[in-house]
Amino acid sequence: MQNRLKIAIQKDGRLKEGSLQILRECGISLDNGDSLRAQARNFPLDILYLRNSDIPQYVEDGVADACIIGENTLVEKQKNVEVILPLGFARCRLSIAVPKNTPYESPQFLQGKRIATSYPNSLQQFLTQHNIEAEIHEISGSVEIAPNIGLADVICDLVSTGGTLFQNGLEEKDVLLKSEACIGVRKNISTEAQAILDKLLFRIKSVLTARNNKYLLMNAPNDQVNDIIEILPGMKSPTVVPLAMEGWCSIHTVISEDRFWDIIDRLKDAGAQGILIVPIEKMIL
Repeated sequence: MQNRLKIAIQKDGRLKEGSLQILRECGISLDNGDSLRAQARNFPLDILYLRNSDIPQYVEDGVADACIIGENTLVEKQKNVEVILPLGFARCRLSIAVPKNTPYESPQFLQGKRIATSYPNSLQQFLTQHNIEAEIHEISGSVEIAPNIGLADVICDLVSTGGTLFQNGLEEKDVLLKSEACIGVRKNISTEAQAILDKLLFRIKSVLTARNNKYLLMNAPNDQVNDIIEILPGMKSPTVVPLAMEGWCSIHTVISEDRFWDIIDRLKDAGAQGILIVPIEKMIL
């Protein structure tokens, strides 16, 4: 029987679609399966759909070889699972938030306070680091309403946009940790599973590299080519192709999207015209 890699992902929630999307972009086709498991038709991979908070334990126990999960959950659960690759989506932060107009100037404000959270271990680490004693109320959901109903003075919860805090009259004050989706792997993964995982990681890294880069094309007068090349921070040497119009050429290169906006005005001033930015589907370095 062929060896297969078992990866656990969130059964329901904000991480599920991003996890499935990156697998699709890796060219992996999953069957419909059932509510707990799905098999890839063209890659030796099985997907286990699990409750998010249970995933680290299942990976540590060897039920799954690896997982796609928020780094914040791995930090909180403190299981024997190693983060090997950040994935760049589902970014958030675990933060302290207090009612608006509360005079919070430093973590020492938390001394003796009641703090509601779904992340007691991460919160306790933060309190210990700052030599603070506080009363931790562990609750599983709707942490943001705790101050309004008198359950707690302060909350410690995940924040992405801050909209939920605003709606509940809270202000973010301290960030305990920043998180994003990542690949987590159990420390004693088998040699066979590791070999399959390495192939999957190669595909994922190609997808991530493509997401962060764009293909840049522009037209330019021949006498401005050297000046434009000096401006470009892309990969190695750009491609320069003559155009049908005498004295003009087309310049092609790959550039990180965030760098493009830093140099667009300089490219135009140097004579670049007809500038195009094209998405890259895959990128092998």
